[in-house]
Amino acid sequence: MSITYEEVQAFLFKEARLLDDREWDQWLDCYSEDVTFWMPCWDDEDTLTEDPQTELSLIYYPNRQGLEDRVYRIKTERSGASSMPDPRTVHLRSGIEILEQQGNELKVRYNWQTNAYRYKKTTVYYGTAFCTLDVSSGKPLITNKKVVLVNDYIHQVIDVYHL
Repeated sequence: MSITYEEVQAFLFKEARLLDDREWDQWLDCYSEDVTFWMPCWDDEDTLTEDPQTELSLIYYPNRQGLEDRVYRIKTERSGASSMPDPRTVHLRSGIEILEQQGNELKVRYNWQTNAYRYKKTTVYYGTAFCTLDVSSGKPLITNKKVVLVNDYIHQVIDVYHL
């Protein structure tokens, strides 16, 4: 199935908006059942870790169940990230590029910035994301997402709504 650049862009904007609107279940619908969601961390040599199985990660979920558990904890106030009250966020996406297309699979890169407000303080997170999208059904689904946090000096636990 074919998908246009504008449709990819609209999908990524929608995924960001769902986080801002705290529409957790619809946000999960953007992800396939077998998605890998990974945020590597920077090591002491200022290089990204490369293997979530053997090196530290800021976030790593090998499938959607991990994301579903995270959302459950956010929704039921059982969040280890102390996310109560929920931060108000604005997610920005820019520099969206389709890097490669093979059949029904697209590899996409984009820059992101999230402004988060909580406890009378605004924090800015920013970086780059690399996604693989399955477009076989006509509706894109994220099958792999690697999020690189550029400002790795953070003052609190990072969570999915910060990205």
